[in-house]
Amino acid sequence: MIVVTGAAGFIGSVLVGRLNQAGFNNLILVDDFSHTEKEMNLKTKRFVKKINRDDFFQWFDKNPSDVEMVLHIGARTDTTEFDKDVFDILNLNYSKQMWLRCVEYQIPLIYASSAATYGMGEFGYDDNHSIVEKLKPLNPYGESKNDLDKWVLKQEKQPPFWAGLKFFNVYGPNEFHKGRMASVIFHAFHQISETGKVRLFRSHNPEFKDGEQLRDFVYVKDVVDVILFLMENKPESGLYNLGTGKARTFVDLANATFAALDLKPVIEFIDTPEDIRDKYQYFTEANMSKLINVGYDKPFTSLEDGVGDYVGNYLKARKYF
Repeated sequence: MIVVTGAAGFIGSVLVGRLNQAGFNNLILVDDFSHTEKEMNLKTKRFVKKINRDDFFQWFDKNPSDVEMVLHIGARTDTTEFDKDVFDILNLNYSKQMWLRCVEYQIPLIYASSAATYGMGEFGYDDNHSIVEKLKPLNPYGESKNDLDKWVLKQEKQPPFWAGLKFFNVYGPNEFHKGRMASVIFHAFHQISETGKVRLFRSHNPEFKDGEQLRDFVYVKDVVDVILFLMENKPESGLYNLGTGKARTFVDLANATFAALDLKPVIEFIDTPEDIRDKYQYFTEANMSKLINVGYDKPFTSLEDGVGDYVGNYLKARKYF
């Protein structure tokens, strides 16, 4: 059986659906299932058992021989949460316990790290283990992910295969429950539906025009395809970036959303809030050479095609993957 944590969430539920498509139905789903707004993410999925995250390790210790792989996607991802204790419990200590069990039971482990570990990008965006100790994340969420990566790299005993995936700006279906933490595409779609226009942050950096701040936007379907590739091929263990390797502007994103709705773009620029202005990132782009060098050769979905699929087949129809 394959364990998927965070299974009711955005990336986790799409991963469960993709595993089902690939013929994997012997799944153990782990999450905090008390959040009823996430129930629709799992409505059509096939699995063996759902286990509350607080009860999972007790189950795992009784059934380790039944587990073939752990896909640890679950995490607290709220970048506006500043209580470090919350992240220590859910992102750091829970993940350490998962790692130690995968070592003890010799079970391969793939876990969710984040591009938030890179901070302002002063050391670049290379998934190179040598820079992990130097990185300066901008918030407790990013710190918790980098603290785990640092801890993992110091461990002498490892699972038979492991990968920590540094997700960049992931967007796509099954994020209805995420509120303000949903992707910019999600918010752009709803702004257009309600007001006919998109509001983007004005640039406060003379090197960038308004709306030409750059991000590496990666479609969630590509993300789960990479996870399946790593799961099935088990290449060299380590940290891997998971973006597209091609940064795009927020204007590109807005235009793609309008195009998906067959509407003429109407973009309004607003000041970036002062409380986040000094930590605002103007450029992120994943160096994807490590993943490509271990054999991943599937092209990443373009922003226009990804937004078109997401808006046309999911947001407009309010459908789930």
